[in-house]
Amino acid sequence: MLIRLKGGEVIDPVNDARRGARARRDLWIENGFIIEAPEGRRADRTYDASGCIVMAGAIDIHSHIGGGNVNTARLLLPEHHTAHLPRPAATPLSNAGWSTFTTGCLYAQMGFTTVVEPAMSPYTALHTHLELADIPIIDKATLTILGNDDFLLSLIRDGKSADMVDDYVAWTLAATNSLGVKVINAGAAAAFKENVRSFSFDDVVPAYGVSSRRIVKTLQASVNRLGVPHPLHVHANNLGLAGSADTASVTIDATEGVPMHLAHLQFYGYGTEGKRKFSSEAARLAEQVNSNPDVTIDVGQVMFGQTVTISSDVTRQFLAIGNASPKKTVIIDGDGNGGGIVPYRYKENYYGSLQWAVGLELFLLINDPWRVFFTTDHPNGAPFTAYPELFELLMSRDARDAKAAELNGSALELTTLNSISREYTLEEIAIMTRAAPARLLGLKDRGHLGPGAIADIAVYRRGRDIAAMFREAAFVFKNGDLVVENGKVVNFRWGRALRLKPEPDKAMVRRMQAYHEERYGLSLDWFTFPDSALKRDEPFAEVPCNR
Repeated sequence: MLIRLKGGEVIDPVNDARRGARARRDLWIENGFIIEAPEGRRADRTYDASGCIVMAGAIDIHSHIGGGNVNTARLLLPEHHTAHLPRPAATPLSNAGWSTFTTGCLYAQMGFTTVVEPAMSPYTALHTHLELADIPIIDKATLTILGNDDFLLSLIRDGKSADMVDDYVAWTLAATNSLGVKVINAGAAAAFKENVRSFSFDDVVPAYGVSSRRIVKTLQASVNRLGVPHPLHVHANNLGLAGSADTASVTIDATEGVPMHLAHLQFYGYGTEGKRKFSSEAARLAEQVNSNPDVTIDVGQVMFGQTVTISSDVTRQFLAIGNASPKKTVIIDGDGNGGGIVPYRYKENYYGSLQWAVGLELFLLINDPWRVFFTTDHPNGAPFTAYPELFELLMSRDARDAKAAELNGSALELTTLNSISREYTLEEIAIMTRAAPARLLGLKDRGHLGPGAIADIAVYRRGRDIAAMFREAAFVFKNGDLVVENGKVVNFRWGRALRLKPEPDKAMVRRMQAYHEERYGLSLDWFTFPDSALKRDEPFAEVPCNR
């Protein structure tokens, strides 16, 4: 079918230099892809986008939408689940629906077509992918967690070669069908098992004699050598603590010419000034990011209201138990990272006000929209359903000032927010939420509206109410199918799982097999790795074994 999207104001930063910014033009779709305007052909179907903004489908690089910890949060908070009605009407999670199916629908209604689950433990990969497969419409991808597992820490401790580390990283990516590597508070979960309750960048894991810095640098180098498009995705030490800006600062300095992505930097934007010894260091971190082209960050913006924190950082979640609201938690000291579920309500008090301001400072003070990414670390800073209000705060100083007037003045005095006049443009929004995430993830088939791109397209009716514009898209196309019209899902389809396809060789398998036997004293002679295990297209194809 040939589809014509007629008369929209197209914002496509990747191709605007060629076509001219904000071109009012038609888009043509055929067989799920954007094509050049065909000559001498009439559209089978035309959609009128006059008076509308047209962008590529949005991409969320860091949102906890599936897997063991997410499912545990559902079990801990049945009052926020769709199966337990009525739900509290004023609770943001009630709007999110807190289910896999509704997750896809709500993302699509806002014009998002690709979402990355950023924290998948290797041993829960099957469950995570099965759960993500339950989410309709959007494409999904995962980042696999390494950095607290015995096998990697033993490789580093024992001085094994870079090739051996690369073998292990590549094998893990292949086995878990992932798009990249995540490290969470490197070494801290392993130290937690030995009763260590605080862990910084240069602290050493007792049983292994390796520092957090060394773990991060080892994984960063391996990801870079392997050619994984997405840089190592780093959840740094000391999340959420006063003074955590120092940790973020030394982590940024540790890039040393190799790309690194820092997750939810807002949670590390805190200093120790003021009567409460809790202040903003966002301006300092923003300046450091601006001066280091090897660093990209996502923000993890805090918005006010009830949410739940979901993290594989078991050390941080254990320390946060006392702040749980409501007073119930789950802490998992499991294989590798473990993790924890701690419900939390962000209030408009001193601490909540400062956290809100720190995130906005980072958004507004980091100059390059290609290196700062739009996230709330769903649901940790806020449910993703708060995105429309966040767009408005970024694009309107008046909206920021109006909200700031309701908040704690003594907290805001310890930030630079009131002095920042910048307002994001639609072009910058398109970069931050479309073009830049696609480039960071190595997804050349999306994030732009040029010929050959997947026809993931979001159309918004221009209006003064920015939040309303982004909350309910006029049209959303996924792979050329109309899935949303006037803010409502009109067609349920299933997206894809995006993954790297490394092809490990037999020599690599033999090296890993030999080291496994050396490390654990367990023979793997009974298990063989046939060619089908090394180069298979089906993510969950059965691997035959001989006993």
